[in-house]
Amino acid sequence: MNVALFITCLTDTFSPRAGVAVVRVLRHFGCNVSFPEAQTCCGQPHYNNGYHAEAARLGRRLIDAFEGHPHVVTPSGSCAALVKLHLPHLLEHDRAYAARAKDLAQRTWEFGMFVTKVLKADLSRIPAPAGHSYTVHYSCHMRELADPTPTCRLVSDLPGADYRPLERLDVCCGFGGAFNLQYPEISDGMTRDKVEHIRRTGATTLVCNEAGCGMTIGGTAHRLGTTLRIRHIAEVWAEGLGLMGRD
Repeated sequence: MNVALFITCLTDTFSPRAGVAVVRVLRHFGCNVSFPEAQTCCGQPHYNNGYHAEAARLGRRLIDAFEGHPHVVTPSGSCAALVKLHLPHLLEHDRAYAARAKDLAQRTWEFGMFVTKVLKADLSRIPAPAGHSYTVHYSCHMRELADPTPTCRLVSDLPGADYRPLERLDVCCGFGGAFNLQYPEISDGMTRDKVEHIRRTGATTLVCNEAGCGMTIGGTAHRLGTTLRIRHIAEVWAEGLGLMGRD
C-alpha cells in the first residue's frame, strides 16, 4: 500500500520523533511511505481565524502537493479534520479545485484511524512498552472525526498496558490554536486544570496525538513541576514493536 506522509507544521518542527515513528509503524505494516517535499501548511490557522482567502491558497498548494497519492496519512487529527471536512467547503466554488478538494478529503486519514480502519492492524499484537502507565488526551478537533472511545482504545487495547482513564476527557487543554495567544490567562487556567486531571490519574505517560496540545500541556506540566512523558500513539506503538528506542 502506497502512503504519502503529511507531516504538518508543528509535528515537523516540534515533534519530529513522532513523525519518524509514524513512518516506521506504517512500514512495519507493509506500507511504502513517500514524503512530498512541496507540502506546506494546510491553512488551518488561517481558516480558524477567518482568513479564508489565505487558507484557500494554502489548501490549493496542498492539493497539488498530494496529487496522485492514493493514501495521505497525518499524525495530526486537527489537520486531518481541516482537509477532510473544511477544505471541500472552502473550495466548493473553485472550478479548478472543488472536485480535487473532495478527492483529497477522501484520501486523507489521521494516523490512528488509518492503521485501525484501513490497515486493520490487530492491536493485540502490539505490546505496550513496559515500565510506564498511560492516560490519553483526546483533542478537540479529533471529535470531528471520531468519538473518544476508539481513540482511547489505541492505548487501552495494547497487551500489558497500564491504562488510567482521564477525568473530564471532553475538556479542552487550552491550546485552541491561536486561542492561547489571544486569551493567555484563560488558556493557562484551562491547561492547569488539564495537568491536574492528568496528575490525579498517576499515569507517567500522556498519549497525545496533537503536537499543539502536547506542547501546551507539556510546558505547563514542566512549569508546575509535574513529571510527565508525552508521546504520540505512533511512538508508543513503535517502542512496543521494537522499531525505535525509548528516551
